[in-house]
Amino acid sequence: MTPQDHATYTPHPNWAKLPADIVLQDVAGIAVDAKDNVYLFNRGEHPVVVLNREGEFQTAWGHGIFTNAHGAHIGHDGSIYLTDNGDHTLRKFSLDGTLQLTIGEPKKPAPFMSNRPFCRCTHSALSPQGDIYVSDGYGNAAIHKFAPDGKHMFSWGKPGTGPGEFNLPHNICCDAEGWVYVADRENHRVQVFDQNGRYEAQINNMHRPSALAITPGPCPHCIVGELAAYLPVNHATPNLGARVSILDQQSNVVGRIDKGEGPGLAPGQFVSPHSIALDSHGDMYVGEVAATDWLSVFPDQPRPERLGRFQKFTKTRP
Repeated sequence: MTPQDHATYTPHPNWAKLPADIVLQDVAGIAVDAKDNVYLFNRGEHPVVVLNREGEFQTAWGHGIFTNAHGAHIGHDGSIYLTDNGDHTLRKFSLDGTLQLTIGEPKKPAPFMSNRPFCRCTHSALSPQGDIYVSDGYGNAAIHKFAPDGKHMFSWGKPGTGPGEFNLPHNICCDAEGWVYVADRENHRVQVFDQNGRYEAQINNMHRPSALAITPGPCPHCIVGELAAYLPVNHATPNLGARVSILDQQSNVVGRIDKGEGPGLAPGQFVSPHSIALDSHGDMYVGEVAATDWLSVFPDQPRPERLGRFQKFTKTRP
């Protein structure tokens, strides 16, 4: 057992201090920079909202650029990568909002399930060498690899349930050794590949993995945001998603943020955990697409007006 096996996460309510005129919607992507500033990539009028570690508002940018915010990550190159599944692009920005690179043609999707970039791409990751991986999930079943300058290198994957096949690749991460982790959402697993797209392993014991983060260091753990069950036949079944789980490489659940009460709006509860990021202290930030998914999770309840929901969890040890 490593020390991180014993870590627990405590909700930090009322952490964020947003100005009255900054109204968030669906915090689909979340990222943390080297100074522990938190970037909220959301579907409101202010697409990228930046807070410091104390939750104080710093700035907002990205106005008028995005169609549907989906994924965000900050690479070791100090740039932020934002995936827009509404206009089929991945954009790379400096942290002050200067556009540096666009991959994909805005508003020009690849054909459905063509294995070509992009058809409603979902997330991105940077390899230790600076190569860019993009998961392409809603209209494709593929992972695409690009050189740092945006040149397409190759793609892999097809629809299915076997090794190297996908049923909505929704999130992607790289660890320090270059292994590629893909949240294969509707196959209820995380698949692990080498840098050439060769299947190596899979991590199970999860329900509809949507958000994904990898802990630093050797033998990393997967931190997985699990969606609730949406089907009428099982949406009321307990112990299915609406939680964040921590799993080791052998698919063992070593930690979980789950109040045991199912989906909800209380601290430590989730409606639809969609994005996860860690800061240098090990604290965790979780963004949700609560507005979009509300009726799927709560089909008989009216949706609240404001659901730009995200939470901070402080890492503690018992």
